[in-house]
Amino acid sequence: MHVKTFKGIDAQAALAKVKAELGDEAIILNTKTVRNAAGKCCEITAAIDPRSAVPTPRQQADGREATGFPLPDETPADWACEWRQIKDQLMALVKPQLNMDELSPRQRVAIKYLEREEVDTQVLLRVFLDLKADPERPILPVLEGVAPCYGFESKKWQQKFHVFAGPHGVGKTLSLIRLALREKHARPKSRICVVAADQGQGKGRLVLRHYADLAGLAFREAGSLEEMQEFLKESETFDMAFIDLPGLCGQTTLAERLDAIGLANGFDVAAHLVLAPYFAPSQYAQIASRYACPQLKSLIWTKLDEACSFGALLNMARLTELPVSALSFGPGLKNSIVPAQSDMLWRLIFKHTLPGNHAEQAA
Repeated sequence: MHVKTFKGIDAQAALAKVKAELGDEAIILNTKTVRNAAGKCCEITAAIDPRSAVPTPRQQADGREATGFPLPDETPADWACEWRQIKDQLMALVKPQLNMDELSPRQRVAIKYLEREEVDTQVLLRVFLDLKADPERPILPVLEGVAPCYGFESKKWQQKFHVFAGPHGVGKTLSLIRLALREKHARPKSRICVVAADQGQGKGRLVLRHYADLAGLAFREAGSLEEMQEFLKESETFDMAFIDLPGLCGQTTLAERLDAIGLANGFDVAAHLVLAPYFAPSQYAQIASRYACPQLKSLIWTKLDEACSFGALLNMARLTELPVSALSFGPGLKNSIVPAQSDMLWRLIFKHTLPGNHAEQAA
């Protein structure tokens, strides 16, 4: 087991260093706030088994990582699965050792509630350690470090091309339409194009074309490399382009799909992973792995009115280290999606109150 301590100006910066050096398989052992000459900083102690490490630019040509531990000549194909099982077992051993008496009553109630919402053990451990470092600290700032929000608005998301990706049936097309209509309403003079990139595989393009005609949006089909290249030549005439990507087939990754249609490099692209909050944990882990790529910038949660618990929002934020950009609910197009804000997210998780103009309780 290789253990190392990382420091950053905040928890997010320190976690970024952990991920860059140790990768996604690292276990967070401890998190605390420390003081130095420059002021406060976050210190994270993380560990990883050397056999699970993925070579990075920090690794030397002889197979030895710059931090000093040797890598095996060959890694078994099933080692990643085995290592996840080991991590789960470690977490199961660690969890009973969490002394809730070290927290304030209010903090203990919050953690118990997160457990009922099916928040995974690694998130609970991180929250516990942050709160243990300061028993008077409110829980919401800690949770904001786990699942930050960065609302989908053109003044924040200034990329021209926005790709909506995710598994089949999660509501990618409707989310795209809702956000495109929202942008058009906020900026009536903006030139917005919606693009069907499904290569005729589904009915999404018909829905896109229908609402584009009704709302005065441009519509294009570009499911192949040649069609996308033609669209990119034309794209200078648009302020924003919303691209509807079909669900991935087989073992294809999002990076491979974006490369196949010419959006992998050199373009102002932000991809958004659209998800519903009722997949199994193993499915979320697979989704996070297959959709991970440099262009992926945020999570969009849909069908919130159909969920009975919302711990998945925190679990997936931990797996992807991405902010939540939008929250979608209900069957209609009007007032059914909102740019994500932290207070909305916590009301949803702790009170099951849907965001936006709805004060209803989720099922």
